[in-house]
Amino acid sequence: MLDSMSLSSLSVRPSQLLEILKVTIPAGLPILIKGAPGVGKSDIIAQVCNTLGVNLMIDHPVVSDPTDYKGLPYASPDGKATFLPFGSLQKLIDAKVPTVYFLDDLGQAPQTVQAACMQLILARRINGYHVSPFVTFMAATNRHTDRAGVTGILEPVKSRWSTILELVPDMNDWTQWALTAGLPTELIAFIRFRPELLWKFAPTNEIKNTPCPRTVNNVGKLMQAKIPPHLEYVAFTGAAGEEFAAEFSGFLRIFRSLPNPDAVLMNPDSAEVPTDPATLYAICGALARRAGDNSIERLVSYANRLPDEFSVLLINDSYRLAPEIANSRAYIDWCAKHNDVMI
Repeated sequence: MLDSMSLSSLSVRPSQLLEILKVTIPAGLPILIKGAPGVGKSDIIAQVCNTLGVNLMIDHPVVSDPTDYKGLPYASPDGKATFLPFGSLQKLIDAKVPTVYFLDDLGQAPQTVQAACMQLILARRINGYHVSPFVTFMAATNRHTDRAGVTGILEPVKSRWSTILELVPDMNDWTQWALTAGLPTELIAFIRFRPELLWKFAPTNEIKNTPCPRTVNNVGKLMQAKIPPHLEYVAFTGAAGEEFAAEFSGFLRIFRSLPNPDAVLMNPDSAEVPTDPATLYAICGALARRAGDNSIERLVSYANRLPDEFSVLLINDSYRLAPEIANSRAYIDWCAKHNDVMI
């Protein structure tokens, strides 16, 4: 499974990174996050800042000049030379509220630009000007092996960070996010069925995409835009690669041939229970979207007829989408029978 095979002792899942940043940002500790393109580094930083109510400033050192981080040379009226901060630098000096200054794609920046960042990150000074104590520094970079133009990060720059964390995707974290983000039910069900296709990043010189959280999300956006069915395969291929498009198109045929979920809920004690795993993932995803106070009793009746793994999947997703069901008798009874399962 993706969520167990891809993790090492030196990598973190999105949910773990969220926990870490919620502590380190208020503490003012600078963190560098590395990982493949499209795994969610920038999005997670933005999410944490939004949760904490922290202002977010984003800069891209790869398109910057050393003067952007040191200031412009300036001759003062008394004849002395100094550096004049401008743009983002002036904002860092003047910040009066908690602010994260995020250097995105730092590893792609020229060494001269990286060197200019060192004084800023550790000394928190810009040629005599002090960075506001409200500012916390963050950065992200792809890895050298990702063919993303990363030439490396200078050793003195590495040691400026309190820690360097590698972010890897996780199927469970992604599906929980996707449910709350409103991505199409069939896409979430498919990733549950084929978790390895959430992240099958393969850097290439060819102009084509491969599966990663960003490209899978793009598939969801294409679906929400209502791409005509006869053009889905070509659109999905361009978004996440041919392998993903072929397998997902096959899954969609199964999903679209399912019995009407409303009909299942009308007769939960007699409706057909599929035996094929792909169909089970599909029907659970469709039913969870219908969870609520008025449907929970019927939904639990059907869940009790499913294999244990899918019963848990259905009720967990239903709770995430409709937390109010936790007060229902049917939900409480189901939990009592599955008290070894974390909801």
